[in-house]
Amino acid sequence: MNAINQQEMQSLSNAQLDALEEETIFILREVAATFERPALLFSGGKDSLVLLKCAEKAFGGKDAGSGKGRLPYPLLMIDTGHNFPEVTQFRDERAQELGAQLIVRSVEDSMRRGTVRLAHAGESRNAHQSVTLLEAIEEFGFDALMGGARRDEEKARAKERIFSHRDAFGQWQPKSQRPELWNLFNTRLRKGEHFRVFPISNWTELDVWQYINRETIALPSIYYAHQRQVVERRGLLVPVTGLTPAAANETVQTRTVRFRTVGDITCTCPVASTAANAEQVIEETIASDISERGATRMDDKTSDASMERRKKEGYF
Repeated sequence: MNAINQQEMQSLSNAQLDALEEETIFILREVAATFERPALLFSGGKDSLVLLKCAEKAFGGKDAGSGKGRLPYPLLMIDTGHNFPEVTQFRDERAQELGAQLIVRSVEDSMRRGTVRLAHAGESRNAHQSVTLLEAIEEFGFDALMGGARRDEEKARAKERIFSHRDAFGQWQPKSQRPELWNLFNTRLRKGEHFRVFPISNWTELDVWQYINRETIALPSIYYAHQRQVVERRGLLVPVTGLTPAAANETVQTRTVRFRTVGDITCTCPVASTAANAEQVIEETIASDISERGATRMDDKTSDASMERRKKEGYF
C-alpha cells in the first residue's frame, strides 16, 4: 500500500461530505413526513452508525450531536444469534445513550416457530434474516425501513433505487422499479406493501470513513486493528471461532486484522491491517482496489447473482 501524505489527506474535500449529509438528512425527513410507521435498521455497524448520526442531526435541533435529539422512529435489529459480541454490545449502548426505542427480533425465534429451517446445523443464518424481517414488518406494521446499504458495495445494490418498493411478499422487482427524477420519490403503497429506503446509497466506503473521522463517530473496536486467530480459505482470512473452526488441514495464524464490514460471524471476514484509527483506515481505503464485500464476505462469493437473488426474496 502506498501511504498518502498529510497534504493529500487535507485535500480531501469536505464539500462532498456536506452534500452527502444534506441529501441523507433530506431523505430521513422525507420518510418521517411521508410514512406512518417507519423504522431505522440499526446493527451497530459503521454504516448504520453514520446513518444514525445523520438522523440525530435531522431531528435533534440544537441538541444534534449531543445524543439528546429524539428520533421519530424506532431502531430495528434482526439478530442472527451469530453476531460479533463487540458489535451487539455497542448497539445496545448506543441506543441507550440516545434514549431510542430498540426493537430486536431474532432468527432463533423464527427457527422455534418453524418459519426458518436450516439445511444443517452449520448453515449460515444470514440469508434467513429475510424471514424474520418480514415477520417483524407484519408484527409492527412498518411501512418503511431505512437501511445503510450503499451502491458501491455490490452490483445488485447499485441497481436499487433510494426508495425501493417491496410488494406484499417483501420482494424486490429489479425490472419494474419506479423512476426517481429530481429527488421526486413515488411513495404510493397498496395494503401490505412497504418501502426499503437507503439514505446513504450515494456514499462510498471512503465517504463513510471520512465522515466518521470528521464527526468523530465512535465505532465497535473490531473496525480497527487488533490481534485475531484466522485461517486462509478461498482467498479470505476466516476468523477462528466456535462457529467457524479451523479444518484439520488448515494452519491457524494470529494476525493483525480489522473488519471493513461486520455481519454474521459465519460469513464475515477481516482483512490484514495495522490501521488503528479512522485516518489510517482512510489511507488504506484510498489505496485499496477491492470492494469491502469482495474482500470480506463469504456469502457473496457463491455466485455473481447471489445478492440480487437474496434481495428478490426479501433480503435487506
